[in-house]
Amino acid sequence: MAFLRLLERKPDGAIVFRETTSSDVPAYAILSHTWGKGEVNFQDMEDSVDMGKTVSKAGWNKIQFCAKQAAADGLQYFWIDTCCIDKKNAVELGAAINSMFRWYQNAARCYVYLSDVSKPDGVNGEGSWKEALRTSRWFTRGWTLQELVAPRLVDFFSSEGERLGSKLFLESEIQNITGIAKNALRGSALSSFNIKERRSWAECRNTTIEEDEAYCLIGVFEVSMLPNYGEGKAHAFRRLEEEIHKLYKGVDFDQYAVALNLASIPEAAQFVAREEELSQMHEQLYGHGHTSRAAVVLHGLGGIGKTQLAIKYIRKHKEKYTAIFWLNANDEDSLRLSFCDIARQILTRHPLTEVLCNVDLEGDLNRVVSAVKAWLNLQDNTRWLMVYDNYDNPRTASYSDRSTVDVRHYLPESDQGSVIITTRLASVTQGRRIHVQKLTGLEDGLKILSNMSGRGDIEDDLDAKALVMKLDGLPLALSTAGAYLEHVTISFAEYLRLYEASWLKLQRTSPQLDSYQDRSLYTTWQVTFDRVQKQNAASAQLLKLWAYLDKQDVWFGLLRHAYSADDEWIQKLTEDELSFTEAVRLLCEYGLVHPEPSLGQLSGSAGYGVHSCVHSWTISVLNDGWDDDLARLALVCVASEVPSTDIDQWWLLQQRLLQHAAQHEHSITNGTIDIVGMEWALYNLGLLYADQGKLAEAEAIRALQGYEEALGSTLLLSYLPALHSMFGFGDLLAAIGREDTAKIMYTRALGGYTTIQGPSSKWCKQLRDRLETLQATSLDPKDQEKAAEVEATKSRSLKRIIRKFKKLDTG
Repeated sequence: MAFLRLLERKPDGAIVFRETTSSDVPAYAILSHTWGKGEVNFQDMEDSVDMGKTVSKAGWNKIQFCAKQAAADGLQYFWIDTCCIDKKNAVELGAAINSMFRWYQNAARCYVYLSDVSKPDGVNGEGSWKEALRTSRWFTRGWTLQELVAPRLVDFFSSEGERLGSKLFLESEIQNITGIAKNALRGSALSSFNIKERRSWAECRNTTIEEDEAYCLIGVFEVSMLPNYGEGKAHAFRRLEEEIHKLYKGVDFDQYAVALNLASIPEAAQFVAREEELSQMHEQLYGHGHTSRAAVVLHGLGGIGKTQLAIKYIRKHKEKYTAIFWLNANDEDSLRLSFCDIARQILTRHPLTEVLCNVDLEGDLNRVVSAVKAWLNLQDNTRWLMVYDNYDNPRTASYSDRSTVDVRHYLPESDQGSVIITTRLASVTQGRRIHVQKLTGLEDGLKILSNMSGRGDIEDDLDAKALVMKLDGLPLALSTAGAYLEHVTISFAEYLRLYEASWLKLQRTSPQLDSYQDRSLYTTWQVTFDRVQKQNAASAQLLKLWAYLDKQDVWFGLLRHAYSADDEWIQKLTEDELSFTEAVRLLCEYGLVHPEPSLGQLSGSAGYGVHSCVHSWTISVLNDGWDDDLARLALVCVASEVPSTDIDQWWLLQQRLLQHAAQHEHSITNGTIDIVGMEWALYNLGLLYADQGKLAEAEAIRALQGYEEALGSTLLLSYLPALHSMFGFGDLLAAIGREDTAKIMYTRALGGYTTIQGPSSKWCKQLRDRLETLQATSLDPKDQEKAAEVEATKSRSLKRIIRKFKKLDTG
């Protein structure tokens, strides 16, 4: 900190100067205010002979206020710009202008004195003073901008010295008045806001001296420049811009400057949010300084917005780089052509560049690549940014066919510059990895949907919210829906209905999005799947099987029951947990699957999930047509994992299974799945629903499929497991009040047991007891009190029956 002259309030009330050096600055308060008539200046405070004249000035009241408030906050020292700078000393004034931002930044507290905002003592109403706050002159002055954003603790006071609130407390009002981003008000590094953004904060502010409109921004842009009053505002701003570029791009920045070529960058979509990711990128790419290579890898699911995030970063921070180049890293040919385009951009701006001017751009592309890298490797050329987009097919030790790419061959060798890589693979390690995930805020999804569809005021539209929730924060899906809705009259609710009923047809008829480069929601994951299949066919088969399970919480214990004599990859997938983990790990690396550890913490191993839109794709595209074998296999997995109630944490395990069981309800009830020989599975699902208090669902998956008629066939009546299943089905029907149908089931089962085991078997005795109980409960339906008692007894009895029945020997 430069030389700082403070005011000190003595115990007797006297106010005197204290001269400090950078090593002995005590804690101090600082005043922010607007100048008026009768300010106390440096010479007034220095003239101790005529203090009576000084204290009679109007500005003395502000000095007294600041001293009193500082003392109340436990501070002995304070600083006020009117009297703590000798403005007649040009050297001191220049140093003060360059140091003032830091002085405000280092102050223990900042007091904003608003001379045009009144809040008389004892007046509690906010309406009057908040209206005055919105129109206060303080918000229109140039120098008060840095006095607002620099200090951490800022308190606002009325003309009477009454506290109005802190910067944090008044944040919303201040943000609305000034347009300054809330993160800037909260103290985020100013370098994370671009030049245009920071300039916008001062657009409606003015200064008494025209050059001060530029000088008051010196601290906001973190540069230094000597004031030169008389040079004029335009020249002052030109000098300010030069200093900004020198700070970010180096002293000789023009030697390597290449204009940003927008034609080489994909079209920007309706970008929202991602402030945290942008902040992480800026910290890694710029916050570390310029002493070595900085690199960021943006990885995540296809369509999640990695490319758009890279574009947003470029647009936000382009002034910090001498040159920004965009490359298509999908394959070797695309990379070489990108380097050829970069060479043309460099030569257009610097035609005499030695390492490039003699290279034939239409000839050997490998030589072009080497020449461009040589230019990027030049010793003073350190402020460039290279973006390698769509690096989705990397060469690895385990996967190295001719279609793969080793990006290291296309990175400059020198330890300088900045690199962004976008990829679907979490295993790419050429920089600091940032996992780009779905948008979590409902308002962000609504904003994309509104912008793309041109339909405003949807924040409170319940149908729009339901659609956004279904699309689950995937920017590609939200943009696709918005583009479709832009030129049609259907409602959000109707689009959601079409999405669930005719997913693939809807996607194929949706407009192509320029911002996603010839990719649509139904094609974006196919290339990833093809690469997965090449590396591990079991991983690919797992994803196909997933279509017949719920999108959430799939774990090895659920799939261990799968067996297919005809499918070697299913066999490999389920032979042990290590094989399953290997298969699911590859899917996680490509972003198609993600861990869901919280779902399995209390009831076994952790599970994995897929995004809602990916799940729709596995159903409608990956499994193009119903696969009865996989559907039955999934049903076997769910039914086999249903636990009995005599094991630990059975209820939690059943909870995990419910969502997977629900996936089969529709296929069972509408006959899509062949259930011949699967009666045991339906019975297990029925018990699952019964244990979980979902008796209506238990009935649905059995009765609506014509299961009653199937169990009544002569063939099944000679099959003991079918009789057990019929017995249990009768219990379930009785439990939900279907006594008449239950009697039919009991009677059929009784006939079968009598034929196979004789009328004296234990099953026949139990069934006769059931029938007698049901007959007794229907004797006097008019007697409500008796009926209620019977219902209570029946409910307890049926619960015991169901628990016992689950222990039956189905062999």
